[in-house]
Amino acid sequence: MNLEDLRNDIDRIDERLLSLLEERMEKALLSRTFKPDGIRDPEREESVLERARRPLRPLVSPDFSGGLWSRIMEESRSIQAQRLVTIGFQGAHGAWSEVAARAWSPTLATMPCPDFADVFQAVRDGWFDYGIVPVENTLGGLVGQVNSLLVYADLRIVAAIDLPVSHCLLTLPGTDHRDIRQVYSHEQALSQCRGFLSRNRLDPMPYFDTAGAARMIAEERPRAAAALASRFAGELYGLETIKEGVQDAEVNRTRFFVLSKRDAVPSPAFAEAVASQKGLTAPIMKCSVVFNATDKAGGLFGILEIFAKAGINLTRIESVPDKPGDYAIFIDFEGEEDDPKVATAIKASESVARGFRVLGCYGERRVSQ
Repeated sequence: MNLEDLRNDIDRIDERLLSLLEERMEKALLSRTFKPDGIRDPEREESVLERARRPLRPLVSPDFSGGLWSRIMEESRSIQAQRLVTIGFQGAHGAWSEVAARAWSPTLATMPCPDFADVFQAVRDGWFDYGIVPVENTLGGLVGQVNSLLVYADLRIVAAIDLPVSHCLLTLPGTDHRDIRQVYSHEQALSQCRGFLSRNRLDPMPYFDTAGAARMIAEERPRAAAALASRFAGELYGLETIKEGVQDAEVNRTRFFVLSKRDAVPSPAFAEAVASQKGLTAPIMKCSVVFNATDKAGGLFGILEIFAKAGINLTRIESVPDKPGDYAIFIDFEGEEDDPKVATAIKASESVARGFRVLGCYGERRVSQ
């Protein structure tokens, strides 16, 4: 062991401390749901401080730990009092879903979830104001699990974001790129960068999440290793971007849906913040619907005929297996729900399609490269 090793250990511990502190603030923010009459709980706070002041750690004095926890709780109360608008996403901080959420509105408090189903459930139960999920990718196609959840979710699509996905090769600061041997990332990201990895003789190492791989590199600091993730993930975890845009295809974009409860209405201030967000194109008004068809071709034809006769432009037609022998058909089209020709087409479709349901009418915005 030498000074450099000790400093590396300290850096790794610091990253973990920051991650844990962020997680604690997230839990504090969520706990406001159970505090309808205020955000102070003196008895709870004193209990936390009592544990922090226990003189059981030889290098951490009770005065220091007590003062530190007092400051942490003060910050927690401040965050709770701000009444921040929350949005859930799947993955670790720095995930592409979080990038999309921040593109929609940087004022949001982004909340990580282990799985897509957890995002849906948290929005449905009122834990989060919104959820954001990827629906389709230009290279990977349909995100099957998300679309399957949308079939029965009692949630509303309130916005869509079309985001360019540019994978970055991220390493610990000071790493010589010639020393890199292994690259960690989600298997889909690794497949999208297969040519780059092969040309540079880098071994792909599957990981549960792109941002999770970046966090692992920052916290565990493995030698001769890098991660494929977003530039935002690299900045978040203090990593260096060796090369940007290493995916094999020139065009790689993912479309995301923003979900909310049916009765959720954004405040005027928040709606204005979203509308004024820079880096996004003007919104294109779209609607998304879903219905069931046992005979996919025949069931789809009748609906397509209705929209064709109405002169409505369809932008997406997808199907996912539902029950045995049954399919859920998704259709997106340009227009607004209060447009007479759209309203007529929807009413006609409801009479001929089984389980026809409008998932939402919303503005879709595109993030420029």
